[in-house]
Amino acid sequence: MRVLDSGTVAELLDPDALLSAVATAMVDLSHGRASLPPRIAARVEGAGLLATMPAYSPTAGVLAAKLLTVYLGNAAAGHPVHQAAIAVFDPPTGRLRALVAGDLLTAARTAACSALSVRHLARPDARVLAVLGTGPQAREHARYAARVHPFGEVLVAGRDPDKAAALARELDLPARPTTLAEAVAAADVVCAATSTVAPILRDGEVRPGTHIASVGYIPDGREVDAAVLREALLAVEHRATTLAPFPTGSNDLAELLERDEIAREDVVEIGELVAGDHPGRSDAERITVFKSVGVAVQDAAAAAAVLAAAERAGAGTDVAL
Repeated sequence: MRVLDSGTVAELLDPDALLSAVATAMVDLSHGRASLPPRIAARVEGAGLLATMPAYSPTAGVLAAKLLTVYLGNAAAGHPVHQAAIAVFDPPTGRLRALVAGDLLTAARTAACSALSVRHLARPDARVLAVLGTGPQAREHARYAARVHPFGEVLVAGRDPDKAAALARELDLPARPTTLAEAVAAADVVCAATSTVAPILRDGEVRPGTHIASVGYIPDGREVDAAVLREALLAVEHRATTLAPFPTGSNDLAELLERDEIAREDVVEIGELVAGDHPGRSDAERITVFKSVGVAVQDAAAAAAVLAAAERAGAGTDVAL
């Protein structure tokens, strides 16, 4: 098998190829062609969890499984909160083809799907992008969102002002650090990539017509308050996945569904937007929300795109097990 370490992945990852691969995988999923078993997780009490995420996308021709750990306490020690590896198999034979470092791919494929939501749900005249969070997910969201829409200004906000300033400097964009309140009040599009428990996008504070991509994913986390979710046009990667309880889905949406405060049939999938099966935004004043929980077909598509680039370039290390 071929092993692609994190440096090789960073060198070979092409954002446009990733956007295309994720879009294809999401259409496969929405059209019932992909195989996506529910995510399962083993919990380490007081520390974190290990999730297992297999998937098959026939159009992309990829069979893969990701192992992902989520350890929120790592941030305080300067270690990654999310760590991952993706195994890629040959669909016809089941042969293990590659093992791919998954940290950057996880952040990038998540950002790519959020960018697809921006492409299809943000107002055409949206000018200000707010990025909430200062970690790898926030960085990739700024880059990918700006790749699909011409923002005039990018506002970066987080718990640590120094980290927000550092991320703003790092981005090759018209970015500046600011407070959370200012970022939300000024934004036309919000990408929230935080570990917050209490909602930071609240009713009355989010401007009419704003598009929100919320990717924060912890058991008790709530980036967007229930009042906003109830009234918004809701988009997800996969209804059956996102509307299930954690660790498969998103507790905030699952609880609203259980209380009949949202309807399953009113939730649109990203693949339906990409394929043109749903018209997307029809009201310039309505808030739209993409709630991401991450699905394995994205990882499979991302790993396949990087593996194809590695095979063309002769990159990576061949290892016999």
